[in-house]
Amino acid sequence: MKPFSQLAIRIFKEAIHEYELRGSVDTPCSGNPYPAHTIEHDLFRKNWIDNAQWCLEDIIRDPEIDPVEALKIKRRIDRSNQERTDLVELIDSFFFTQFADVKPLPDAKINTESPAWAIDRLSILELKIYNMNKAIKSAGSDEALREKCSSKLQVLLEQERDLSTAIDELLEDIPAGRKYMKVYKQMKMYNDPELNPMLKGQTL
Repeated sequence: MKPFSQLAIRIFKEAIHEYELRGSVDTPCSGNPYPAHTIEHDLFRKNWIDNAQWCLEDIIRDPEIDPVEALKIKRRIDRSNQERTDLVELIDSFFFTQFADVKPLPDAKINTESPAWAIDRLSILELKIYNMNKAIKSAGSDEALREKCSSKLQVLLEQERDLSTAIDELLEDIPAGRKYMKVYKQMKMYNDPELNPMLKGQTL
């Protein structure tokens, strides 16, 4: 069985490729090739959301953007962040169920983050790698820019190796009882009408 990180990277790359072919910030993730309610389906959808949000973040940084349009995009980014968070928690539920019967060892330790939040970072890292490769190709005759981007790409690839190793070791340690999994809901306040004063019509 291949390490989980390799499965995730392969699916993230598939999602990036598919988004590049037919995706946009307005394209729903309707072409997911994996069956619903599978971890593969959720990984593909996770990266699609990240890719669309990446593009929205680029658009909103246009110094000439209309302020009204920028506010609309900011609210879209907020909704995307909530969807992303909900999906990460869904992926963590997959692991929590998978490891439900594991008895942690007496000296078991908790990890600084859950498996799904590490996988979240891996999804975004794959987007960074993809876009840095694009930057190298589009550098044209600007050798200094190409070298700068190539140097950054090497760091990103090193991060990919390190993060993959960390994810796979965590997913070995949990079923072995060396670490235990504890899931905290993110409890984001900015989208909650009961907790965000502005959504309740109050002033800050």
